[in-house]
Amino acid sequence: MNVVTVTQGNSPLVLGQPHGGTHVPAAIFDRLNARGRGLDDTDWHIARLYDGLIDDVTVVQSHIHRYVIDANRDPGGASLYPGQNTTSLCPLTDFDGEAIWQPGQEPGPDEIDERRALYHAPYHAALADELARIRDRHGYVILYDCHSIRSEIPFLFSGLLPFFNIGTDGGTTCAPVLEQDVERLCHAAKGFDTVLNGRFRGGWTTRHYAAPDRGQHTIQMELAQRAYMDEAAPWTYRPDRAEHLRPVLRDILHRLTQLPPDETTR
Repeated sequence: MNVVTVTQGNSPLVLGQPHGGTHVPAAIFDRLNARGRGLDDTDWHIARLYDGLIDDVTVVQSHIHRYVIDANRDPGGASLYPGQNTTSLCPLTDFDGEAIWQPGQEPGPDEIDERRALYHAPYHAALADELARIRDRHGYVILYDCHSIRSEIPFLFSGLLPFFNIGTDGGTTCAPVLEQDVERLCHAAKGFDTVLNGRFRGGWTTRHYAAPDRGQHTIQMELAQRAYMDEAAPWTYRPDRAEHLRPVLRDILHRLTQLPPDETTR
């Protein structure tokens, strides 16, 4: 089983997909409880949703489920959102705050170190390599981190999540024009609502790789899953919904690849 798949393109854009994988090694899966085995917190169908939207794009995709280790968390274990409910590097609970492991089967420090080396590090090594390759080619690179989540999760946020949740860590992870254009296209999309740097302002990946002054720009898109699928098991992809969402995503990705290099510098 490959930890990560890299599809190489040559445009300035790299798509990161850290949470779409559903693979859990058998020895780990057997230790999950019934709730954990449902894998409810997957970014379901994210690869299918973005597939074919733009040509010549690089995609870095993790196949490991976030319950094994979360590729969008600080490998040192620091919280993304201090003071707010969230899940950890090797989660002990799901997004509803419920335990996902059988009693006494939670991963300890040594096992977390092993998982970090086996699953977290290879994804980020591949991602870093692709960002460097594209930046060398164009003088700049844009990492667009693809995510999705259930629309209502009281443990993490109140109310109904907007369809488009754009994260740039308060405008620090990319040139202003990138943030502005993505937000503009989302606001212009009929039937969808948008928030910039709301509950999801960009995960560890978005923040860690951000270096806009050196031509490395990052932006996270967290989609509410009701936009393209059923938000309950068996988590069915809904083409009738996706057909309205995919053109908006296509416009965003194309716009990001069309910006002249001088517009992506501060």
